[in-house]
Amino acid sequence: MQEPTAPQKQIIFSGIQPSGTPTLGNYIGAMRHWQRMQQDYRCIYCVVDLHTLTVRQSPAALRKQSLEMLALLLAVGLDPAQTVLFLQSHVSGHAELNWVLSCYTYMGELSRMTQFKEKSARHADNINAGLFAYPVLMAADILLYQAHLVPVGADQKQHVEICRDVALRFNGLYPGAFTVPEPYIAPNGARVYSLQDPAHKMSKSDAEDTYISLLDRPDVVRRKIKRAVTDSDGEIRYDPQTKPGVSNLLTILAALQGNSVADCAAALAGMGYGALKDAVAQTVVDTLSPMQARFDALMADKPYLEQVLAQGADQADRIARRTLEKVYKKVGLCPRPR
Repeated sequence: MQEPTAPQKQIIFSGIQPSGTPTLGNYIGAMRHWQRMQQDYRCIYCVVDLHTLTVRQSPAALRKQSLEMLALLLAVGLDPAQTVLFLQSHVSGHAELNWVLSCYTYMGELSRMTQFKEKSARHADNINAGLFAYPVLMAADILLYQAHLVPVGADQKQHVEICRDVALRFNGLYPGAFTVPEPYIAPNGARVYSLQDPAHKMSKSDAEDTYISLLDRPDVVRRKIKRAVTDSDGEIRYDPQTKPGVSNLLTILAALQGNSVADCAAALAGMGYGALKDAVAQTVVDTLSPMQARFDALMADKPYLEQVLAQGADQADRIARRTLEKVYKKVGLCPRPR
């Protein structure tokens, strides 16, 4: 009697830009879940260095930031024995599939993308074709690996929607070309807001005192948390409408401690905002310090980082080639003689 085969794990793909260090909000909302996903999914994570080129970069800084991002992903807990980790520019299939999909994506779809409008406003002197068409490259990133799921925040579903539209359109003409991905919104993916303006999401593109970087050392963390906006009420309770600053701090505390917001608020009941900020700062420091120590050790071992990149690029390229060969055949391109 034949042994039953184990079910294939679903593929998860995600890309992260190396343009600046991720924030605590990125960690709480997404990155901390990636480590857990390694057990249940086939994970493919890519440092999307090609995407950064829509904004002018310092070549030396971009190379350094790309290695730092890889080191951070490893420091967070991603294991290259379980997860494919690589640089986007090391796998030429991303650019190749990008061109094919560009021929199946409509101008109207791209012009409606929120991020294009926002970035055009911020970089009015550099509204380039890459900035306009970046969702096509993003779709190529995902579809190249036949991903089933793409981790996104609740406010980023538009990115996956255009990828799905392109995949469905292409599959309608050439059945079976792509797996149509679904957005994966992590359970308990708490949203973290700016420390100075809790009406807006924490973002590394804002002023430095508004966010906590994953590489902020303890004294910096404590200073930023101490200056975080609260209110004049004095009562520690979760109420995002009337107490957004306090609620934001409670959200951070609860997410990192693994407790409910209600339990965190109850534990601090009757204490002042100083106690709340001290608790949040210490919890953040306790979370980030081991990660930073691992990051520092990894950055001191460049040969290991290069080994991880080489291994990851080889793994990713093998998967990408299979998809490209299928796509090229379906659209009528002649196979390369072997």
